[in-house]
Amino acid sequence: MNQTVPGTQDGPPRVLIAADKFKGSLTAVEVAQRVTAGLRAVRPDAVVEALPVADGGDGTVAAAVAAGFTRHEVRVTGPLGTPVTAAFALRDGTAVVEMAEASGLQLLPDGVFAPLTASTYGTGELLRAALDAGARSIVFGVGGSATTDGGAGMLAALGAELLDADGAPVAPGGGPLAGLARADLSGLDPRLAAVEVVLASDVDNPLTGPKGAPAVYGPQKGAEPADVAELDAALAHFARILEESIGTRAAEYALAPGAGAAGGIGYGALVGLGASFRPGIEVMLDVLGFAPALDRADLVITGEGSLDEQTLHGKAPAGVAAAARAAGKDVVAVCGRLALEPAALERAGISRAYPLTEIARDVEQAIAEAGPLLQRVAETIAADRLS
Repeated sequence: MNQTVPGTQDGPPRVLIAADKFKGSLTAVEVAQRVTAGLRAVRPDAVVEALPVADGGDGTVAAAVAAGFTRHEVRVTGPLGTPVTAAFALRDGTAVVEMAEASGLQLLPDGVFAPLTASTYGTGELLRAALDAGARSIVFGVGGSATTDGGAGMLAALGAELLDADGAPVAPGGGPLAGLARADLSGLDPRLAAVEVVLASDVDNPLTGPKGAPAVYGPQKGAEPADVAELDAALAHFARILEESIGTRAAEYALAPGAGAAGGIGYGALVGLGASFRPGIEVMLDVLGFAPALDRADLVITGEGSLDEQTLHGKAPAGVAAAARAAGKDVVAVCGRLALEPAALERAGISRAYPLTEIARDVEQAIAEAGPLLQRVAETIAADRLS
């Protein structure tokens, strides 16, 4: 039986939309716009607040900007070495830096991968730009990377020396780290010592091994089995050389949760930037001001493109639902496709999910016409929950 939110004694129902993007179809901002339009078509009096969310991956800067942060653009080095325009967000001394902006898969030409040579150098440049803009704390969202270099490029851009046996800088990418002979982190930007860096990620993998960055995520970046083995060995060598340079903490960080995030850039952030690891959605909810928005809401609508088992492991809808459930709020979800049983949704704190595939002819239509279909779904939610 559907729970309804008829509105309080003080006025009409209040709805908080805190959904992530529908990847490949709609940004988180567009999801909020379509859901708002559908709700108001049925309940024009509803008070709707939109707070697009992200879990640290691609779309994190956009979510921050939608919440009132200022967007700053800068030219940096892309994953293949060519210049790209990347952005970070800044408000009151807090910067939100998204590595996918500078080193993400979406920056590669269609069908082009560079698993051994793609570099995070541009992400280091982006972090330096945030420091230049006055950031005193940095939320470093990682995910959607084209790279598997352990953050070596990022550290080099911030002043670290990573040299081969001839004393020359090692070439970009994870593969060339096999030739790393000496590492010196003493030249890292001194401003980092006074800045709090939070590594925001939805994965807790270690750097190497069966659950490490190359094995688990390398194939998504075009790595063949031989490439995975080469990258795993190179990153393990990278950690050994850093251990010679800075001591046993380099080895400890390689095993730490989050070290394997985004091709191992999590490791670079932990070992070189003094970052602390937190689940990305938890960090972003704090930064975006979710708690006060939740207090004002009677109903929370969350969602993402696919609600599946991955959703339950640190993705944005699970984080939103957990926080809302703790506050005693009713939560429903919108999605492109649904691959979770009602019992699993209930355990996550979601009372019902509304997939586009319920009203689309097929998955292809759900993707191609996601906007209009989502608006129709929102009308159904309004009829179910706000009537």
